[in-house]
Amino acid sequence: MWGLVPLFWPLLKPSAAVEILAHRMVWSVVVVAVALLVVRRWAWVRELLGQPRRLGLLVIAATVISVNWGLYIWSVNSGHVVEASLGYFINPLVTIAMGVLLLKERLRPAQWAAVGVGLAAVLVLAIGYGQPPWISLTLAFSFATYGLVKKKVNLGGLESLAAETVILFVPALGYLLWLGASGDATFGPQGAGHAALLAATGVVTAVPLVCFGAAAIRVPLSTLGLLQYLAPVFQFLLGILYFHEAMPAERWAGFALVWAALTILTWDALRTARRTRGKAEALRRAGAKAEAQAEAEAQAAIRAQSPDGVKTVGRAESSTSSGD
Repeated sequence: MWGLVPLFWPLLKPSAAVEILAHRMVWSVVVVAVALLVVRRWAWVRELLGQPRRLGLLVIAATVISVNWGLYIWSVNSGHVVEASLGYFINPLVTIAMGVLLLKERLRPAQWAAVGVGLAAVLVLAIGYGQPPWISLTLAFSFATYGLVKKKVNLGGLESLAAETVILFVPALGYLLWLGASGDATFGPQGAGHAALLAATGVVTAVPLVCFGAAAIRVPLSTLGLLQYLAPVFQFLLGILYFHEAMPAERWAGFALVWAALTILTWDALRTARRTRGKAEALRRAGAKAEAQAEAEAQAAIRAQSPDGVKTVGRAESSTSSGD
């Protein structure tokens, strides 16, 4: 669904990107409210309201994701689907770089190599475009920042989306009312079908996220990470095959470097996951072996107590009692 969403945004023309974004925020509140009513998860609201720091982080998350959403909608409707897909390809590399710079995380050699190849890719693309690929970089950095803030907030996917869209609801609704008062709104004047499509932005936003949240508790993390590459792959293919965007040689070279970096990153992640599982299995086996050995020693100690020894002990205890 995330990979095919570029097909949806052009259907909303002649609405501008900011108007589409405002509708997305407003209608997402409606969708997540219905979802929360169905699952009856409201306890987190009272807890969240008593934690100003988490509320402040959610405001930052809401601001950053609104930039990401708005730029992505504009990119698709302005003929920059391929460049937008690049942003989500390089997002894992930006996330790793932010982990080093902000969280002081230590990288493995393969991760350093992947980040270095990614920087080379950005340089090649900047030369090819004649300027830095600012759409891709803004999408990548905004989404990486969003992920970093969400990590610190530590709130479920549906609940987090609800909180973020509620924060954005008032300014988004205010903007739509202002558009309507000035006569520039497209909701209504373009017909019922167009209005229904604008309302559907809430479903387009919420449903993939709910599916992702459901998958996250059922699918191994390494598999989930690989599946997330499907979205930019679909977007890239749509940009070339459906929207017929140009792909000169230097752009192919830049994308090839990005894909090489992601290959290194994926290989390292899978190798690390395999080693971790191997260590866990070895520890489990060692524990089971130690437990079996202890059980065997206990059984041997019981068998070592002969009947004569037991009777001797009994007679000694009896004579002691008689002497007393």
